[in-house]
Amino acid sequence: MARRTKLTAPSAEELKSLEDGFAAKPSMSASGMMPPIAQVAAEAASLTPTETTHMRAEAARDKRDAERLRQAEAEGLILLEIPTADIIADELSRDRLVMDPEAMGELKASISLNGLRLPLEVFEIVDPGDGPRYGLLSGFRRLAALRALEAETANAAYGRVKVILRHPGNVGAAFLAMVEENEIRADLTPYERGRVGVLSVQQGAFETVEQAVNGLFHAASKAKRSKIRSFALVHEELGDMLSFPEHLSERAGLRLASALRAGLAGRLREALATGQGVDPVEEWALLEPIVEIAEAETREPKRGGRPRRSAPEKRPDDGVGIYHLENGISIRRESDTKGYYIRLEGRQIDGELVDTVMFEIKRLLEPR
Repeated sequence: MARRTKLTAPSAEELKSLEDGFAAKPSMSASGMMPPIAQVAAEAASLTPTETTHMRAEAARDKRDAERLRQAEAEGLILLEIPTADIIADELSRDRLVMDPEAMGELKASISLNGLRLPLEVFEIVDPGDGPRYGLLSGFRRLAALRALEAETANAAYGRVKVILRHPGNVGAAFLAMVEENEIRADLTPYERGRVGVLSVQQGAFETVEQAVNGLFHAASKAKRSKIRSFALVHEELGDMLSFPEHLSERAGLRLASALRAGLAGRLREALATGQGVDPVEEWALLEPIVEIAEAETREPKRGGRPRRSAPEKRPDDGVGIYHLENGISIRRESDTKGYYIRLEGRQIDGELVDTVMFEIKRLLEPR
């Protein structure tokens, strides 16, 4: 049989002795009583503030405000104030060749009296390095006026300007933004319009001059774009030789383009190379005799009355009111309730050729 142990209850003196012993023993710290992960969780909870409903509403408002601000900046609705020295005025080749001194004086007087009313438009340069951060899209005259005023008055206030930061996306869109501003004010001369079309091709914004003119002057009529292409041809062939291109009238520029298409570019450049064109009148006097040679080559000798062309030899497939040329072009005479019109057909037909034909018809029909 198992041996039984007899248990006896402790006496009152023994119980008191045990209690005194527990009271004298030092208690363990809270950290010693808790596992490490529980201690970390407790500390994190104690450091995290309790979020109230008001605090959550404030955070939501801040988030919405930040989103609206980012959207406004992306859409160009935020005005920035930057130093004028941080802007490169000719980061894009400008469409304007000259500025009227009288108009510039009026602009400077207005800015000095009332400040600059309209902000400039700029874009961020992709890799500015240590140089200016922004390129100018619009506001060339305003920026020039501010810099002139700062130089004249030494007033540092003219050294800062309000701008709108634009994101044109590509060089073509940047050229379009620049041209549209000046087109709205109708400040560009015909030559300047043609010139900016050529420059935009040279800077890689467009592949051809025709694409450039159609893209930059998309709001213009077909006839106007055709004239711009003619002035673009003048700039391509003679731009480095002309001293007063901005003084070319529309008619003079179109006549000059016709002479260039007739193959007289070399003779025109030789005339300009003499250096005798000391003013706009003298420069045109050098060019006009050569232009008249080109016009005379397409003009029949006068036989009294209105000049006429001899009827071309009729081809077998020609009919009444229609001619089929050997180069594949067809010329048709048609009419409607408004009158007669001429239709040109063929793969070789483009805006420049139609513009030349219209100019020749105009020259033949004008009173002499």
